[in-house]
Amino acid sequence: MPLTALEVQTQAQKIVDNLETVIVGKRHELELVLIGLLCQGHLLIEDVPGVGKTILARSLAQSLGCTFSRIQFTPDLLPSDVTGSSIFNPQTRQFEFRPGPIMGQIVLADEINRATPKTQSALLEAMEEHQMTIDGVVHPLPQPFLVIGTQNPIEYEGTFPLPEAQLDRFLLRVSLGYLSKREEIRMIEQQQFAHPLATLNAVVSDDELLALQEAVKHVFVSEAVKQYVVDITFATRENDSLYLGSSPRGSLGLFRTGQAWAAVHGRDYVLPDDIKALAEVVLAHRVMVNPSARLKQVTPKRVIADLLQRVPLPDTGNVMRGA
Repeated sequence: MPLTALEVQTQAQKIVDNLETVIVGKRHELELVLIGLLCQGHLLIEDVPGVGKTILARSLAQSLGCTFSRIQFTPDLLPSDVTGSSIFNPQTRQFEFRPGPIMGQIVLADEINRATPKTQSALLEAMEEHQMTIDGVVHPLPQPFLVIGTQNPIEYEGTFPLPEAQLDRFLLRVSLGYLSKREEIRMIEQQQFAHPLATLNAVVSDDELLALQEAVKHVFVSEAVKQYVVDITFATRENDSLYLGSSPRGSLGLFRTGQAWAAVHGRDYVLPDDIKALAEVVLAHRVMVNPSARLKQVTPKRVIADLLQRVPLPDTGNVMRGA
């Protein structure tokens, strides 16, 4: 039997509470990171330097007791530096596979847009199929598996913008943002003598996390809410300000994150408001504004917000299981 919604909520809050001992004042963003993990998706964290992107990835790995790999993306990074390669062993006279850092459970792709498109594409199969094919041999990736990509939204010199195919494989795009004055003081006090990451312990096991991921799949989604999800993604494809709307993967992402969001908040059914709350972080990085709209300072976030105002909410009378 899968876990109940209340059991999922209890475990989820335990993880977020543990992360909050390191990442101050960002509970909503931490919940979004957890949503991505529960949906077996991947995260793109786009923000300025110094707001805790790398620390968040390390904290998540330690909270889950998972292995952590960090890949520093640079222009001279090769695909084999990410995936690993087969090396000839003169003693056995055979080629032996040496796994690359992508074979971790929580993988930080730091400054992912600094690598060339060829190296960026080395992540595509891993992110979509949770396996790597190297020299014709398929290597399954460990479970759970999560890629956290980071990029700086303001420094573009020496970078290679992520292609649409790469962006579409990130389930969520999250921004941490700056702290308030009170929160920044609290952060300073926490790190006065030692970094809290040094004493962070795991609060769930691999098996417990896999059980949480399985339980999320059983959250009920009514036909009305499914229709609402598809209405939103279709609206992006028909919008005059966009020359690229959301892919079907966007619909699937909204569906899955809605299930996880409901479970984390103790419900076994998805509300239309859950979908509305997640639409921006799931869809904004999957759409592209056309040049004329960009000249008018139209952004993907603004387009999604406008669509949510126009797409009618479904009747909430039959969104519960058995209603």
